[in-house]
Amino acid sequence: MSTALSLGYSPCPNDTFIFYALVHGKIDTGEIHFFEPILEDVEQLNQWALAGRLDITKMSFHAFGHVQDHYCVLAAGSALGRGCGPLLIARSKIKATSLSKKRIAIPGKLTTAALLLQLFLPDCSELVPMRFDKIIDAVAGGEVDGGVIIHESRFTYQDKDLICLQDLGSWWEGSFGLPLPLGCIAARRSLGREKIMAIDRVLRASVDYAFLHPEASLSYIRSHSQEMDTEVVRSHIGLYVNDFSRNLGVEGFSAIETFLEMGRKAGALPASSQGITGPLL
Repeated sequence: MSTALSLGYSPCPNDTFIFYALVHGKIDTGEIHFFEPILEDVEQLNQWALAGRLDITKMSFHAFGHVQDHYCVLAAGSALGRGCGPLLIARSKIKATSLSKKRIAIPGKLTTAALLLQLFLPDCSELVPMRFDKIIDAVAGGEVDGGVIIHESRFTYQDKDLICLQDLGSWWEGSFGLPLPLGCIAARRSLGREKIMAIDRVLRASVDYAFLHPEASLSYIRSHSQEMDTEVVRSHIGLYVNDFSRNLGVEGFSAIETFLEMGRKAGALPASSQGITGPLL
């Protein structure tokens, strides 16, 4: 008898869109069974990944760099692409480099956004971790001098008259010519080759269902989203869910390897003896 697996992902529209079919019985999961999914902010999932709490979990690629010996990236389910990077914002139009010695809010120490900021501004030293949905108000209210925003905040910061100083994704793409790896779905390596490959097939089927039935999950997505406007939700999904979410492929895996390598060169990530994909390639 197959043991049920623990599963964690964020309440953000891209994740609830991807996982809707899997958790609502819309696809055949075969002998793969899951406990009731746990939906948490990605930084909480990152912290749990460090503790090895979940069998399958969403995590930032920054966090993955710290747990690569224990988890492997699944080929399906990732958030990776072009034109979808975090934004560095402030209250007024100033040089982004002028924030190096000032207080910058980040959506968690282990988020890809945090490591990307450190690669862009190596001298930044006053990083203030907070939930992603609190950053816009913290910048607007003067609690911090700048902030790195992700998820739905990318579409709403201008409502508070805030200014984008740097699209960090554009900086990454211009510097390395690769799509930006944001977050992945990873599986515990100890599950073994056959089970990991089966989980990846199930996840890909859930992604395929989402693309074929884009309206079916809307109620589920909105029940968890921080932003209720339907067009914002659709824009969010359109930005973060793409062909890389179906299958990372050679370009996607190359982008991940480059991101992890740059993190190690910056001294932010440890060395690893494991490949990123485990048995999948």
